[in-house]
Order: sequence, then structure tokens, then C-alpha cells
Amino acid sequence: MVSRDAQRYGPPPGRRRYLAHPRSRADAGVESNSRLTGSTALALLILLAVEGATILQISSHVSIHVFVGMLLIPPVLLKIGSTSWRFARYYSGSPAYVRKGPPPPLLRLLGPFIVILTLIMLGSGVALVLSPKTFGGQMLFIHKASFVLWFIAMAVHVLGHIAETARLAPLDWVYRTRSQVAHASARQWALVASLALGLLLGVAMIGPASHFLTNYYGNFPLKGHR
Repeated sequence: MVSRDAQRYGPPPGRRRYLAHPRSRADAGVESNSRLTGSTALALLILLAVEGATILQISSHVSIHVFVGMLLIPPVLLKIGSTSWRFARYYSGSPAYVRKGPPPPLLRLLGPFIVILTLIMLGSGVALVLSPKTFGGQMLFIHKASFVLWFIAMAVHVLGHIAETARLAPLDWVYRTRSQVAHASARQWALVASLALGLLLGVAMIGPASHFLTNYYGNFPLKGHR
């Protein structure tokens, strides 16, 4: 039942322009997707910077490398989900997503390759820690090779989206702008939940990572670890 105040005054000013017309609601959905993608991308950039720092002395920071790698997995999947939704809606002819338009051609071509390389890189990292020692060398090669290719593609991707990410990422976390698009809390909780799940995965891998160091050191090029 609609209250008398809602009947008299309509929706709150911050939401009025998004609810006034179906097109406005559809455009708000596009903006909602963009905000989720932007805030998740910023969180991933921070985590990837930490993960990259461990590579500089990987033999001394394998445990941290594994922990952060596991922490990355849920937000990576969240971002793949949000960008895949935009991809699907655009190519299925959704008017709101067509109005927004696609990314630049180079970034559009790189997108599927980045998704595949990311999944291979993360999957091979997990497999390297969990797989039997006989497969360790193969998993390490796949992990390193996919990282090199991923890094090149990701550098182009980040440079192409950095300005958009810097604009979108804070919008749901600033009081003045968070109410401009509905469901800001849902987007925030989606990101927080993905990070919390990543923490649980990281904690769960502490034991296997310790076992990996104990049993694999000397078989793989992790020199410098003692």
C-alpha cells in the first residue's frame, strides 16, 4: 500500500528522475552495473598491487602470495559477472545498454582474452598448491606463462579504463552521490561479501600453502626461501 505522503509528493528527489519513466529506470540499471564494476575494479587493483609486490621476492612471500591470490578469486568472479552482464545485454539489443555503447574496439577485443587468462592464471595457481608433486612443474609453467600474457593484456585494459574507474568507484561510497542510483547498499554488500568470501578462502589455503612450501621447496625455482 502506498502512503499518503508518497501519493502526494511522489518518490524522494534523489530517485524521482529514475522512476518517472521506464527508460529512466533502465538507464539507472546501466549506471548501477557500471558502479558495481567500477568499485570492484578499484578493489582488485589494490589487491593486485599487493600480489604484484610479493612476486618481487616470491621465495620469501609464497604464503602471502597464495593468501592474496585466494582473496582475489571472489571479487574477480564478481567483476566478470558484472561485465558479462553488460556484454550480454548490449549484444542482445537492450536499448539502455545500446545507448551507453560498448567499450573502445581494442578493449572490447581484449576483454574475453583477459577473462580466459585470468581464470587460467588463478586456476593454475590453486592447482599448483593442491596438485600432486608430479604435476607441479606443469602447473608452475602454466601459471607463469599465463601471468606474462595476462600482465601485457591487463596493462592495456587498466590504462584504457583507469579514468572511468576513478570516476565510478567512489560514487556508491559518498553520501552525496550514493542515493542518485537505487540499490547502492546492495552493490556495497556484494563487494564486501566477495572480499569476505575471499578471506575465508585465503585462510583455508594457509595449511595447503605451508604443505606446499615444506614439500615442494627445492623442486621448483623458489630460491631464497628458508
